[in-house]
Amino acid sequence: MPSAQGFGSNTPRTKLTQSQLNAILLRHQAFRKSQPGGVRANLKMRDLSHLDLSGIDLSDADLSGAKLFSARLTAANLSNANLYAADLRLANLEKADLRRADLRGACLRGAVLSEATMVEVDLRDGTLMHYSGGEMVAHQYEDSVLTSELTAATIRGADLSRAKIANAFVMQTDLTDAVLRGTKFMRANLTGSNMTGCDLTDADLTEANLSGTKLSGAVLTGCAINRTNFTGATLIGAILDAAQLRSPNLQAAVLAKALENPDDDLRDILVEHLSWIDSGGKSGKRADLSALDLSGRKLDGINLSAAILQCIALRGATMTGVSMAIADLSLSDLRKVDFTNADLRGINLERATLTGANLTGAQLGPVHIQTMSGHVWRSNLQRARLGMAILRNADLRKANLSGANLAGADLRGANLSEADLTGADLTGATLDGATLDMANTGDAIGVAV
Repeated sequence: MPSAQGFGSNTPRTKLTQSQLNAILLRHQAFRKSQPGGVRANLKMRDLSHLDLSGIDLSDADLSGAKLFSARLTAANLSNANLYAADLRLANLEKADLRRADLRGACLRGAVLSEATMVEVDLRDGTLMHYSGGEMVAHQYEDSVLTSELTAATIRGADLSRAKIANAFVMQTDLTDAVLRGTKFMRANLTGSNMTGCDLTDADLTEANLSGTKLSGAVLTGCAINRTNFTGATLIGAILDAAQLRSPNLQAAVLAKALENPDDDLRDILVEHLSWIDSGGKSGKRADLSALDLSGRKLDGINLSAAILQCIALRGATMTGVSMAIADLSLSDLRKVDFTNADLRGINLERATLTGANLTGAQLGPVHIQTMSGHVWRSNLQRARLGMAILRNADLRKANLSGANLAGADLRGANLSEADLTGADLTGATLDGATLDMANTGDAIGVAV
């Protein structure tokens, strides 16, 4: 195997000016359009550090070994581009299109990739370089292999479905709300990363290191976790299969806890909470049921208004007619919960999973705070998962449903007046008789504007 293949720091890179780059881009655009004089962009081993490439089309271009340190590539089209062993440290790739790009051995340390499209991107190891003292240098041994690096990168809300990230370093990386469906993470090092709200459905985490990783509200259904290291990983509020919950791998993880004497403990908590409500906070104690597992319990008619229930597991619980106005149930597992006719005004259900839940007749409209300013407290269902949920005749006036998944939901007769449905997925949802007056449906999927 040849050593370094010319990708070392000692190999001079040609520094391009913005005007030189623009000339190359013009010829590349002509190439993409099959016009005379068109030439595929060849930026192999070029130094493009600090240049502004925002919105440019470099799809299919050769950027192998290129130095793009701190380059601006926001909304750039890099689909199918060759970025093998590229230096993308601190580069801004926000909303960039990297579908099927070859990023094997690339260094994305500190890069910003929020909301980028990285479907089927290849981030496996495959180069002979490593970083030392901030520079790319060749390994001393010909059989050395560098793993791709995403350390300290910001990849919030990006789509990495079916990406290949085996063996990569993804430590201390912010992957909040990223779509990682079917992504291959075998033996990847994800130590200390933030994967809050991630969709890891059918992903492969075999032998991956997730020690200290935050996975609250993440979906891991169908995810392979054979020999995965979950030491100190926070899985409170994560969505797991029954078989996964029996895995010995999870013993070292931080999971939702059950009350020792649930009936007595819950009764005492509710009495103290009611006293807190009635006294305006002067006596009693505000209920905090965060990180508890109360799945399957019958809790009809209870009053938990303004209670704190972050990351609670209530899967399959019966909660008809409950009062939970202004309560915080963010990142919670609420699958198949019965919330029929519940008072959920002003509730916080951000990133909560309510797949198959019954919210028939539920009140999810705003709460008018009694102050001089007349503040309106809207219900927050941002990025909530409401697939196949029943919301028939529910009041969702002014609710924040931006980025929510309502695929297949029953919204017949629901009031969505002035609701924020920006980027929501309503594919297959039933909207017969629903009211959408003044609702914001910008970028929504599956709804007629």
